[in-house]
Amino acid sequence: MKLKLWMISTGLLLLSQLAVAAEKVVVLTSYPQEVVTQFEAAFEQAYPEYRLEILWRQSRDAMNYLHQTHSPVDVYWTPAQRNFAVLAKEGALRKLDIDLNGLPKKIGGFQISDADGFYVATETAGFGMAYHPAELQKLGLPVPTDWKSLTAPAYSGHVVLPIPSKVGYAPMLIDTLLQGYGWEQGWSVLSQIAANASLAGAGATFISDDVGSGRFAVGATIDFFAVSAMANGKPLRFTYPEKVGYSPAHVGIFREATHLDGAKAFASFVLSEAGQKLLFHTDIRKLPVRPAVYASKPADYFDPFASAQRASYDYDVASGLARQELVAAVFDALITRQHAALKTMWAAIHQAEQHAPKDARLAKARRHANWLPLTTEQANDAALQQAFIKRDGNTDKLELQWDAEITRHYALATQLAQVVLGGK
Repeated sequence: MKLKLWMISTGLLLLSQLAVAAEKVVVLTSYPQEVVTQFEAAFEQAYPEYRLEILWRQSRDAMNYLHQTHSPVDVYWTPAQRNFAVLAKEGALRKLDIDLNGLPKKIGGFQISDADGFYVATETAGFGMAYHPAELQKLGLPVPTDWKSLTAPAYSGHVVLPIPSKVGYAPMLIDTLLQGYGWEQGWSVLSQIAANASLAGAGATFISDDVGSGRFAVGATIDFFAVSAMANGKPLRFTYPEKVGYSPAHVGIFREATHLDGAKAFASFVLSEAGQKLLFHTDIRKLPVRPAVYASKPADYFDPFASAQRASYDYDVASGLARQELVAAVFDALITRQHAALKTMWAAIHQAEQHAPKDARLAKARRHANWLPLTTEQANDAALQQAFIKRDGNTDKLELQWDAEITRHYALATQLAQVVLGGK
């Protein structure tokens, strides 16, 4: 009996010593509990000498926390691309001195990791279209294969599109079309999709829920919302267009990390085959950034690297991040504030094109319909981008000018289409 008690007490002592000996690694993240739990358990099993200490902060709160507190943080691991870019620019991150073999910095032409090596993509989400198969079948509509599919008049009233100034993921989704098709054609595609769509803003239900309930047949969204809705029994599907856009998550190690070896171990684990395969878990379902693990992906799981071999385009992440507020302002001017006029205009143009497809006046109507307040060069002007980030008084004046010109051009486009329809 005494021997048994001695063995138990000795075992407990050893366990307590191991627990004390485990070095903590402080990780700042916005990932939900179901994601963190999977990685925390797997990491601590693979590296029993370390114990994770998790700090949860949403993206906006994280920057305030980092700038205002002196509490040491070792690792930043989260889907907040803009935060990583700012932290790297501020010199807060150290270059990742870990093995990155087998981890491409791009998916096709889409940059996912920092070119200078201060932060590396750990997974990515993809932009695409959630759709309700039964609703599409009932309406006699095909499953959309690309963004341009949603410009067809047959989809009118059956699409939902997020407003980039109101919905967090939407700025990059919108910029995907602008870079994928080019500035002018991208806005034309967006304008025609919007003419068929209802617009979703802040406080609205998730687009995936609206599609899952059958309120709309198709919605432009990000894949993890659709995957979550599907896991909860919503009868929807998700399709990635040919011009796929991505929203990667990253890992970075702080320059002032006090547990550097543990920080490197955690970053290495997240990027390892074992860590990447965790992304296939039904509670996570993210897209890995290590191509090799797709050999063991679940059935029907999207492979972005295979998709990029079929169709790809160059995406400038720095440009996309810098002009987010400006692009959102242009969207509001062209689409949000003009939505009723926009719908009337495109309906008239499409009807006129059916009525008299060879009428030369329709080309002029489309030129008015596709008028833009900015060129791509102006949209990439750093001073103008900063003005819209700060939202100073000059931007209000500029937007009033935009509104007046857009109203005029939309009215002219509508009038021309109506004249063609009238047979004059």
